[in-house]
Amino acid sequence: MTKTIDRTAATADTVDTTATAAAARAVASAAAAITGDEAAFRLVYDSPFGPLVLVGDEESITHLFLPNTGLAAAGSTPGPVPKALRQAVEQLDEYFAGTRTEFDLPLRFTTGTAFQQSVWLALADIPYGKTVSYAELAASVGRPGAFRAVGQANGANPLAIVYPCHRVVASGGGLGGYGGGLTLKQQLLDLEATAAAAR
Repeated sequence: MTKTIDRTAATADTVDTTATAAAARAVASAAAAITGDEAAFRLVYDSPFGPLVLVGDEESITHLFLPNTGLAAAGSTPGPVPKALRQAVEQLDEYFAGTRTEFDLPLRFTTGTAFQQSVWLALADIPYGKTVSYAELAASVGRPGAFRAVGQANGANPLAIVYPCHRVVASGGGLGGYGGGLTLKQQLLDLEATAAAAR
């Protein structure tokens, strides 16, 4: 008897593993970068799902790290909180309360290739409370065969939640990978689904 391989499932597993590994590398690299950047301000934000770490300056936000990175242990940078980070706190409060469906913040990429940045920008087009597959995201950036590269770019997203990489799921309907862990991914999707249903 010949065994049929489900190529969609196999591909989804590969993308999930690749995205998770890329996320781990991106966090390690970004954490090293901000540690040595004296101009960057670090702010620990206590979300309902664990501490997030925002990084930026008066003008823009460059990173939003998820709870599993361990960066919150270093605490916030002493001193007055820059304007851009104050805006982020206000909008995150609204997001977690279920009243904000998109972010309007001054953002700046300090990392990533042109392709990765195009993927991150495309994440903002995924509607609140909805999901797309890695393949659909690849098609939306004009690279329909590049779903693995899209998975890697998704995993390296420096501004999680704001650029909602948690809305990208496996083609077979599974959650796929997530740099913040699958529990957090499901919590964010559930938060959005509940708020969207109440509208």
